[in-house]
Amino acid sequence: MSVSSLPERLDWADHAWSDPDGGTILLHGVLPTVVYPRIMRPRETWHALAILDAPDVVDMWVQEEKDEAESPGVNLAHGLISGGSFGIYLDEITMLEDVKSGSFPDPEPRRLHRNAERHDRPVYFIEPTADDEFWNEHLTNEAKAASHWKKLLGMISLGGKWRKRVKKNIFFAQKPPRGISPNYGSAAVLAATWWDLNEWLVGESVVKARDLRYAERLRGALADVRTRHGEDAVLLLPLFLPHRNAILAALENLPEAEEITSYPTHSGNTEEE
Repeated sequence: MSVSSLPERLDWADHAWSDPDGGTILLHGVLPTVVYPRIMRPRETWHALAILDAPDVVDMWVQEEKDEAESPGVNLAHGLISGGSFGIYLDEITMLEDVKSGSFPDPEPRRLHRNAERHDRPVYFIEPTADDEFWNEHLTNEAKAASHWKKLLGMISLGGKWRKRVKKNIFFAQKPPRGISPNYGSAAVLAATWWDLNEWLVGESVVKARDLRYAERLRGALADVRTRHGEDAVLLLPLFLPHRNAILAALENLPEAEEITSYPTHSGNTEEE
């Protein structure tokens, strides 16, 4: 797949990227807090899971599960009052009929992580940890970009920016799979709008540097899976649907693979496929 032949931005199909060194990364687009019906879940065989986050995201998921058990809906309530683009996203997506949303922890990545645990499949956390010098530099660049006075001033008119982005992203909407509510198309538009405003906040150069590092580590994870499964190795990557094409483009640049090891999983979980 070349950069010029990237899929439609909000295309629902999973997309496979073939590494010239062997193996495949299967990119599965998800929407924040949205539970997918079975027909929209990955159907291909996969050998390992990649998460576009740091390992401590699992601790956050576990805490959110505990919070939900004690007080159902508490995480959604916190998200709604937090403000910013994510608060707007939650407010609008939870009003869509026939779309199960506002679920915490983020349902699809968490479900796949539990699936990997159940079947003893390796899990690779693609975001570097806090002791990574280059990643710390990246986080500093993100913070500087987001705190620039022009961006802070722009946040005052966030509602207007949101409405303009929604109108633009409507043209990228794709019809959901057969039998799925068309409101999932609206949900994808809202997710794209939230994502665009997040990316605008940190700036294009910082975003591209981040995605390139992700691509390096994804290739490294696939290389590790390849040592066990050869050229048939499949690494499943759930990621936010509006982010997929940027990661595909970064992979197409064939950055040098960064060595990365998987984190141990613990079997005994009863989560379904």
